[in-house]
Amino acid sequence: MRALLIMMNHAHAFTLTRVTGGRLLLLLRVVGLALITSSALHAAEPIPDADCLLCHGDRELTRTDADGREISLFVDAAVLAASRHATNSCWSCHSDIGPEHPDDGAQVLAVDCAKCHREQSETFGASVHGLALARGEPGVPGCTDCHGSHHVLPRGAPDSPLNATNLGHTCGGCHEQQETEVRESVHGQALARGRREAPTCTDCHSEHRIEPLKGASPIRISERICSQCHASERINAKYRLPADRVKTFLGSYHGLAGRLGSTRAANCASCHGVHFILPSSDPRSSIHPNHLVETCGKCHPGATESFAIHRVHVDLDSGADFGSVVNRWVRRAYLVLIFLVVGGFTLHNGLLWWRKAAAARQASLAGEPRMDVNQRWQHGLLALSFIVLALSGFALQFPDSWAAWMLGSDESIRRWSHRIAAIVLALLGGYHLYYVLLTAPGRQLVRDLWFTRPDGRDFAANARYLAGRGRPAHGQARFGYAEKIEYWSVFWGTVIMGVTGLILWFPVAATQVLPRWAVDVALTIHYYEAVLACLAIVVWHFYHVIFDPEVYPLNWAFWTGRRAPSSPSSAAPRNELADRPGMDSKPGTT
Repeated sequence: MRALLIMMNHAHAFTLTRVTGGRLLLLLRVVGLALITSSALHAAEPIPDADCLLCHGDRELTRTDADGREISLFVDAAVLAASRHATNSCWSCHSDIGPEHPDDGAQVLAVDCAKCHREQSETFGASVHGLALARGEPGVPGCTDCHGSHHVLPRGAPDSPLNATNLGHTCGGCHEQQETEVRESVHGQALARGRREAPTCTDCHSEHRIEPLKGASPIRISERICSQCHASERINAKYRLPADRVKTFLGSYHGLAGRLGSTRAANCASCHGVHFILPSSDPRSSIHPNHLVETCGKCHPGATESFAIHRVHVDLDSGADFGSVVNRWVRRAYLVLIFLVVGGFTLHNGLLWWRKAAAARQASLAGEPRMDVNQRWQHGLLALSFIVLALSGFALQFPDSWAAWMLGSDESIRRWSHRIAAIVLALLGGYHLYYVLLTAPGRQLVRDLWFTRPDGRDFAANARYLAGRGRPAHGQARFGYAEKIEYWSVFWGTVIMGVTGLILWFPVAATQVLPRWAVDVALTIHYYEAVLACLAIVVWHFYHVIFDPEVYPLNWAFWTGRRAPSSPSSAAPRNELADRPGMDSKPGTT
């Protein structure tokens, strides 16, 4: 008002002078600005609740909507004071109403609950109701239809429309048939008896992101909906329900088909019903013996009574009926048969492999020298620490895996076994640097493992051979390009894993010199470098030392230090290798 009076005073001053065309235009602008400013100030000022209740406190206050229905506009102050919004004022929700209401004739806008309940409103917008509301469909419920308007109560309040005992009636305002079926079902009857664990509408369809389950995947119905209660040890024990209903279903044909992605396989609701779920003893139940043929026939046309009596929830370890007993004993007999037959095959082939491996080991004693004792010890420690690092590392990354099971359920065991193996590998790496820099055999090893021009010729020859054009390369050097690639890959990988491992071991100290995101990047590098190393060992190293037909069943150089003479690459001059530091030309010696 003060701004308006100031503007009016300025306007009066203009009238005392000669009003020219420009001044008249300026006067009109000032008056218009004053009116706009006055309206904005009034709209921004909260309206006291007492002013609202002067009219809305009248029980007789009503209005007629577009459909001709009479709607009460009465607001009970006592009810509002007992609601969750007791600390809010009327204007907190109806901030679009100005002091001229209702004389201004402006239409009152719907309350925007998202101003305070943004997350819930966004979730509701993605629900079946919210999407229908966005499409403009009539009769779609909003926030006040479920929560109420002025009498919003906590869900646990007995009078709340969202209380478990009242929720069915609330949803039944739109879904009458479903509400009737649920009320007569085993779930509705349990809820009526005061069993608070009995599921309500929102337990299956969610709360704000309400979703239709018709057409949902079978595995979603079984694992995410029904299993909430029927896989609960506490609920099953409290109400003496069978504890294996979910487990036995998931192990059945229907459950396995659903887990493999089938959208046509039967789920829990296919047999037990959706809302009208009854125990098998009830003659109205879809799983009552009188209705089994009809129920199974929905998916299996022509199903007979003999077919329909098949049990879906089959537990091979229990069941007293004749069929279950026969099935259990047949299963046990086959387990014994499998153990004897496959165990015999395994023993036979294991001994056969060992005899051939022993023969290959004996033959390698006459081969060319490859590794002295020191190098074999280094290789052994490298292999042992790598295996422990791989098992413990993947056990830490995947705590539910078989690797974690092997190392026990305690994370500290997995963590410290990984760290101890890392320390062993780090010490081994330090010793290897000393070995290759300060010892004659070590320096010779590096010279033999350095890439040379013949390696390129051998690679090109093997590339032509793999393309079916030419013969394979039989290198004359101590090590071929395949072994050199592997050696320098191990060198590079050890440095990468060591640096990133230290960052992960001491993240607080690392962040004193590095940004925080560097720890996350180190974790990513550490993990994927480990995956790369393990796959390289399996695909590259194991082929050349195990699966290559020229060395199968095993290259014994890691144990005897010598390569079998049958290997085509053994054509290197024996005396030249024997004269190198650390090598011995006498068969069987180290």
